[in-house]
Amino acid sequence: MTHVTPFSNPFLLGFETVEKTLQRIGKADDAYPAYNIERLHKNDDVNHIRITLAVAGFKVNNLNILLDDNQLIIHGKQTNNHNRQYLYHGIAARQFQRTFVLAEGMHVTNAELKNGLLSINLHQPKLKKQIKQIPIKVRSRES
Repeated sequence: MTHVTPFSNPFLLGFETVEKTLQRIGKADDAYPAYNIERLHKNDDVNHIRITLAVAGFKVNNLNILLDDNQLIIHGKQTNNHNRQYLYHGIAARQFQRTFVLAEGMHVTNAELKNGLLSINLHQPKLKKQIKQIPIKVRSRES
């Protein structure tokens, strides 16, 4: 039996990488860290987005933000302090990786860490619609 996906439609050409990306992100279903995504209205330009992650306890040198093609990857790593003697250890030092797929042309404008919240600002410029006429070559019959 053949596995049928929405991208197996014969009219959707070249979307194999999108399908693989969606499958990979679908597997990353961890709810940590919590995050918000908000649309910012700057000067009537609605193409500004902010992703805010709750990263309390992380220092800036424990966080890493990468942009790999159209994937925004945020990675955080804390280290346990083994020199401390805890009476109760309820706050886990854990690492995380959160991935967001960005639309074509979207770019990161800046990122800041303030009060345990990591904010990443994104902008997507309006893409110009391109209509291109494709010439048709006529070939003569060859014997």
